[in-house]
Amino acid sequence: GHDIHIWVDETRPRNQGATLTAWELGQHGVPHTVIADNAAGHVMQKGDVDMVIVGTDRTTAGGDVANKIGTYTKALAARDNQIPFYAAVPSSSIDWNIRDGREIPIEERDPDEVRYVQGLSEGEIKRVLVMPEHSKALNYAFDVTPRRLVTGLITERGVAEPSEEGLLTLFPEKRLSPPRKRGSNSLDSRFRGNDMERIV
Repeated sequence: GHDIHIWVDETRPRNQGATLTAWELGQHGVPHTVIADNAAGHVMQKGDVDMVIVGTDRTTAGGDVANKIGTYTKALAARDNQIPFYAAVPSSSIDWNIRDGREIPIEERDPDEVRYVQGLSEGEIKRVLVMPEHSKALNYAFDVTPRRLVTGLITERGVAEPSEEGLLTLFPEKRLSPPRKRGSNSLDSRFRGNDMERIV
């Protein structure tokens, strides 16, 4: 096997990395360390990261990746430090109707997810306010990493180049049928797709 160690971003504001991802890695006996989201670039700069793998909530047919907020920042840090950046892309996350990530609507969630943190204290789940009571908070749920920053898309059929042609090579059934001759009663077949924390 391979000797690996996973740097797990906490994934603020909901902390899925510090809770769910870290728990899952622990269950499988995978060595890991949870770091603050903003520490990822520093860890890369120190030379402690060989590869970045992130999940995706939606991937465009052109290879842009929408994932938890902060993914784009990790991709920029990876590019600056010449570190391969991959997205784990189940085919169910590929939206074959969208080719440009700028078309993906970005959800704004409840600001209280930023204003408060929740955790276990003395055996009880408690919620604590972490900013001035009257300060405003903005809570974008996702961001979009453009294909130019992505090394490859890891799918159940193999690793695709982050482009429309790269994805179609692995999913040829998603290609549009060629135009019919004038007078044909047949319609072109059109295939539609469906609408995964971040590990550094």
